[in-house]
Formats: sequence, C-alpha cells, structure tokens
Amino acid sequence: MVTANAPSSKAVRTTSGNYGSALIVVTTLFFMWGFLTCLNDILVPHLKPIFDLNYAQVMLIQFAFFSAYFFFSIPAGKVIDWIGYKRTMVVGLATMGIGALLFIPAASAPSFPLFLAALIVLATGITALQVAANPYVAVLGSPRTASSRLNLTQAFNSLGTTIAPYFGSLFILSGAALTLDEVRRLPVAQLQAYRMHEAASVKLPYLGIGLALFALATLIGSVKLPPMATAEQHGAESGVRASIWKYRHLVLGAVAIFVYVGAEVSIGSFLVNYFTQPEIGGLTAKAAAQLVSFYWGGAMVGRFIGSAILRKVPTGIVLGIAAIFACALVVTTMLSVGHVAMVTILLVGFFNSVMFPSIFTLGIAELGPLTGDASGLLNTAIVGGAIIPVLEGALADRIGLHHAFILPALCYLYILFYALKGSKPGVPANS
Repeated sequence: MVTANAPSSKAVRTTSGNYGSALIVVTTLFFMWGFLTCLNDILVPHLKPIFDLNYAQVMLIQFAFFSAYFFFSIPAGKVIDWIGYKRTMVVGLATMGIGALLFIPAASAPSFPLFLAALIVLATGITALQVAANPYVAVLGSPRTASSRLNLTQAFNSLGTTIAPYFGSLFILSGAALTLDEVRRLPVAQLQAYRMHEAASVKLPYLGIGLALFALATLIGSVKLPPMATAEQHGAESGVRASIWKYRHLVLGAVAIFVYVGAEVSIGSFLVNYFTQPEIGGLTAKAAAQLVSFYWGGAMVGRFIGSAILRKVPTGIVLGIAAIFACALVVTTMLSVGHVAMVTILLVGFFNSVMFPSIFTLGIAELGPLTGDASGLLNTAIVGGAIIPVLEGALADRIGLHHAFILPALCYLYILFYALKGSKPGVPANS
C-alpha cells in the first residue's frame, strides 16, 4: 500500500543512483558506534568491583548510555532538518570524541558518576550519528532493497561489537582484579589507591578512540555525500507538515526497538558475570569477556546472511522467524547449566542480527520525507537499552542472574507480534 506521504525518488534521493562510495563511507560509522557501544559490556564487570556495585547499580552504565537516545534522538532529527544528514554525522562524531576523552578525568578521580557523565556525552554523539546514518542508508538506493542494505551496513556495526570485547579484555581487563569481597576488606587508603590503579586501565584505550573519532569526523566532513531531502524542505515545498504519530506501524515499531535493544543489551551486559558463575562456566572475567565476542560475532555473521536472504524473503517473515528462535534459545539457557547454557545464550546473538535493521526499515516504510523525523522517534526508543537492563539487574539481585533472562524472552515475544501484525503500514495509530 502506498500512502500520500510515500517518498518520491525526487523527494528523498538524488537522481544519479551512484551510491557505492557514499555507502562505504557511511559504513565506517556503523563500525565505530558498534565498537563503542559494546565496550560497555567490558566496563560493567570492570567497574562493578572497583566501586562495590550490585547488579542494579552497575547497570547504571547502560542506563546512562542509552538514556541519551531518549533525550537527544528527536532533537537530532531536528538537527538533520536544520543542517542536513552529513553535517549531523560530523557533529555526532566530534561529540563522541569529546565523550571518549572525558574518560581520562573520570579515571583520574576515580569517580563512578564521572564515568556515567562521560558515557552520556559519548552516547549523545552516537545518537546523532544513528539518527542520521540509519535513514540515510535506508533511502540511499532502491526502496525494495532498503532492509537488505541496512542489514549489510549493520553487519559492519556487528564487526565493531565483535572486536570490542576482545579489545577490552586485552586493554581494560588485563590486570588481576580483586574479587568484590577482597575489595570490601581493603582499608580506605588502599581502596582509593586500588580504584585509581584499576580505573586507569581505561585511559589509553579511550584516548586512542577519541583521537580516531576526531580523525573520522574530519574525513566525513571532507568527502562528498549525495544530499537527501529533509522533512523541513518537503514541508516548505508542499506547505504541509504531517505528523509521524498517526502511523501505527511506526509507533509500534518504536516499541519493538525499545524491547529489542533492551533484550540485546541486557544479555550482552551480563554475559561476563553469567559465564563466571560456577554452575555455568566458572571462567575468569578475562576469559569470559573473550567469549562475549562470539555473541556479537554471531550478530555479524547473521547480518551478512540476512542481507542476502532479505533480497528474496519479506522482512516481516525473516524478523518473525528470528524472534521465535531467539526466545527459544533464551528459555533453553534458563532451563540448563554448563556448556548448554553457554552455547544457547551465545547463539541468541545470531538471531538478534536482523532485528534492528528489519524493525527500522519496517517502521519507516512509506514515510517519505518524514523519514528523518521517524528515525528520531525510532532512535528515541533505543532507551530500552537503558531501562530493561536495569530491570533485569534488579531482577537478578532478587532471583539470580540465571532466571532473570525471562525478561529478554518476553521482549522477543513482542517482536514476534510486531513482525506478524504490528508492522503493517498504512493504518493510522489513532484509528
């Protein structure tokens, strides 16, 4: 079904059709924000004993990071209307660079609230980047292959998330950290010295990351990217500015993004702690962190495969099948121990692979020049990565980490509903 607001090629695309170079350039951004997002999975087990935090408290790392999506996604959509997609990407990269450099004073203090503040700044930049880059890729070519194209670029996002845990295990978790009980027995002076020593391991990695981000901002600013029309430009031409809230498939898609990101981040955040439990793996934190790469690596492989499948199979069907398998695997890990529990939870990453790009492309379907504003709404829903991990942390403190995975399982059930029913476009949300 085509609505009155469906995109015309003139409204949202250039006429040349030569998008290969632009796609390659923008793909580097997907890699970078995937890498930085996944480093949070290493910060969780690293900072937990340093600052004597329980599961709910340490999940403030993810809460601070993903809350930025809630507060800054819609403003980022307005920034796109104001300065365009390319300049928004440059601003996002520069903001990320500032956030990365703020890890240095946070580690020097050392202060958990300062770490959270640095994460908020870093995530604000990533938010601007995502709001600009996701719809840019979606409209950078044929609408028929938008989901496939976004899955391909998201595969390089997953390459970043695959490398990040291994990188973090080498440069952040490389020391022989004390257990939580050992930390609690330290005298005050020794405790402060220990915190400074352990926190300092993040300085060099994040300094390098910050410099790389500024270099990438300079690169993006210097290359020529095809311009895309914004909602403001379309409104000026047509004299009409439609509301995104009347599109049911977009609103329900925002809920699907909320629960998907919440489920994915919850699982990834707890894997190191999960694998160190005696009945699951009994591994060291460093060894467990390296295994987390398989979780995110599965998502990378799945996105490359999904990109090919989505050229032949409807997006809703692929999304529904992925949700069924992800839910089944989470339930299996809850009902098992040892290697079975480890392998099944790692395999969830493979089926997570197609979810974000599929939900995103289904959510913005047939929105035309409202795509930028719709992207802002969908990226706001990434705040699920802030809220659901905290809820799972609180649940883990009460019933244990093993059974707290019931929350992600419920999230995948909603995604199944969205794939089969909620993603159908053309029905007003208020009807």
